[in-house]
Amino acid sequence: MNLIKWISLFVYIQFYLRVEASAQTIVAPTLEDEVVLYASTKQVNQFFRRFNNEESIDGSRYYEKDSLYRNPITRSFFLNLLFDKENSFVKEDLKRQFIQYVGDPEKPVFLDFHGGNWIAQVNTIFYWEGKEVNATLFLKLQEEKIGSKWVINRVCFRPFEEFFVKDTQDTVHFLHPLSHELEFMNLYKVFHDDKNILQNYTERNYDPDYLALFLFEVKKGNLRFKTVTDVKFHFFQVDNWYFELSQFNRAGYNTGWLISDLQKLDSKEKDSLLKNVYNRYE
Repeated sequence: MNLIKWISLFVYIQFYLRVEASAQTIVAPTLEDEVVLYASTKQVNQFFRRFNNEESIDGSRYYEKDSLYRNPITRSFFLNLLFDKENSFVKEDLKRQFIQYVGDPEKPVFLDFHGGNWIAQVNTIFYWEGKEVNATLFLKLQEEKIGSKWVINRVCFRPFEEFFVKDTQDTVHFLHPLSHELEFMNLYKVFHDDKNILQNYTERNYDPDYLALFLFEVKKGNLRFKTVTDVKFHFFQVDNWYFELSQFNRAGYNTGWLISDLQKLDSKEKDSLLKNVYNRYE
């Protein structure tokens, strides 16, 4: 057992509890600044390590032979630090249940960077038809023969979605079931419809490929990238749970990449929530 690491951890926990207990606590500025620096989860990879308790309070890596590596006692403390404490929507009882579930000494749950079931949501701004528009890209890690890479697998772009909205009450625009007897010559009216509602002539469960359209418009030069405005991550790795990871840049120790949303769900709710994340509704 590394005695210095245990002592350092004890000092850090005591300091943290003092800050939590009273805003009047007087601490030497240098110590406070140092603790704030250590407390901030500055990188997503660091979030993984802290979630799994694979990192010391000063950011040094733990390895399997270290006494504190994935230690269940210290892990529950660090898991609690990974939540956005200014978020009143994540109830303390739900947070406690989640920490107990993933931190169960008999059956602990750890995050795996290459384990799939987590996606990146990247909010961006593009130029489209002479104005700035928002576009949300969803990316996932794709494993390759050597290493892995992020790939775009979905896009949310409102102009496309609005263009393909079907009028479910439309009883006028359809192709008659005997159209084949006319050699489908009535297709003329479909493609010369002033209302431009071609989507009403598609099958009921027609699902446009917005990503293909998006890439086509980019390659044609009609969509031009400007900047990224925000990034967050959606995790489905923990069975029966979902959490969102967001970045917070603010004063204090509760900063960096933190859990901003937490939900307990079954398999059906998971599918529904995933559709919600992708902004794809049936």
